[in-house]
Amino acid sequence: MRKLATVGMTAFALLAMTACGAKSETTSGTAAPEKAAAATAASTPAASTGPHTIKYVGKDYTVPAKVDKVVITGAVESLEDALLLDVKPVGALTVSGKFPAVFAPITDKAEGIGEKTQPNLETILKLKPDVILSSTKFPAETNEKLTKVGLTIPVSHLATDWENNLLLLGELTGKQAKAKEVLDKYKKDSAALKDKIGPVLKDKKVLALRVRSGSLFIYPQDVFFNPSLYAELGATVPEEVKAAKAQAGISLEKLSEMNPDYLFVEFAEDENKDTPKVFEDLKNNPIFKNINAVKNGQLYTNIVDPMLQGGTAYSKIKFLEALSASKIVQAK
Repeated sequence: MRKLATVGMTAFALLAMTACGAKSETTSGTAAPEKAAAATAASTPAASTGPHTIKYVGKDYTVPAKVDKVVITGAVESLEDALLLDVKPVGALTVSGKFPAVFAPITDKAEGIGEKTQPNLETILKLKPDVILSSTKFPAETNEKLTKVGLTIPVSHLATDWENNLLLLGELTGKQAKAKEVLDKYKKDSAALKDKIGPVLKDKKVLALRVRSGSLFIYPQDVFFNPSLYAELGATVPEEVKAAKAQAGISLEKLSEMNPDYLFVEFAEDENKDTPKVFEDLKNNPIFKNINAVKNGQLYTNIVDPMLQGGTAYSKIKFLEALSASKIVQAK
């Protein structure tokens, strides 16, 4: 990860004069599992006219009675949640200097506050946010610097915290009812799709890949679209996915050895600027062509927008919708 851009003396002077509100607790480590209390008011009623405490994945945060100005940095997960709840941040991360098109409905009035891995502290400070939603992917020192700008909550990047994340944003913005409605509908729709797709995927090899920087990557079973495929829709977890501890590179030869029957590939041009034709070259490779999924017409490329994270409520909903309309279900 590149180092944060150096903050000028002006920003430090502003920091010295600006009250940052109640001191908040942050964490850059991995988040607690789903059973942890998720963004619920700890002691003060939601209708409070003053600051109150919320609990999120094992940490307490003192937040203002009303949160109007939200900045999202590092946490693409929170941008996806904002899409579902129609929350428009005053500042948001950019990718290659611009807001990804998928987030256009909520970033039309937002200010860019730096790249996903490189937040601009001066710009964030000028926006005077009520809360900054950062990422647990950030190093501890990055989140520590953000706390000096304002109340910072590092949002979990783990797919197992997808419900916690949506409920957090709902609690912060007064949209708890909408968040619960979204979750209830997803669970109902997911169960219905499992009844349809389960018999099709039974005893089949199913794999999700992402193409980044010209290479192929697989993910642990609780990351990317894997929870949707395995935990919720009933596909068998490949041993290679079980063994993955984080994003892991996989060679074409190893992919051929795995020989999946259903293959989902996400390829974003912004993530492959130096190798824009890598996926076209891959599809023309005889080894790739001989994989069962490719031979049998079960290769699904960008079945959802390739900028989506996979392990969020929005990603899961869009993935579910795409699968429901796919020939996999029609093959039942």
